[in-house]
Amino acid sequence: MSAEDPPAAGDEQEGPHPTQSLDDTVHQRVRLGILTIAREADRVEFGFLKKQLAVTDGNLSRHLKVLEDSGLIALEKGYAGRRPRTWISLTREGAQALDAELRALRALVLRLETPRPTL
Repeated sequence: MSAEDPPAAGDEQEGPHPTQSLDDTVHQRVRLGILTIAREADRVEFGFLKKQLAVTDGNLSRHLKVLEDSGLIALEKGYAGRRPRTWISLTREGAQALDAELRALRALVLRLETPRPTL
């Protein structure tokens, strides 16, 4: 590299790139939506999630299964009157995973918003 060459991306920044901290299980759009909506309430009903995230029953069910198998959410089945219902709540592990994801996203935004030194 000669003195005239611009610094390569990341030369002036230490540590791993923030995207390395993103969790593929959490980061997927629908799953991130499930976790953030569940964080806003003690528990959330399946139909509410379906409407808010604009997904089908089957699609939402598959994402809930991934999150449940990962220990990030808990599902509770029951009835409201005579109608079967499924409620979703965030587990402690889910809250921690969401917090870690948000930290990684903040670090990425900060990296992009921080002015780069000029030579």
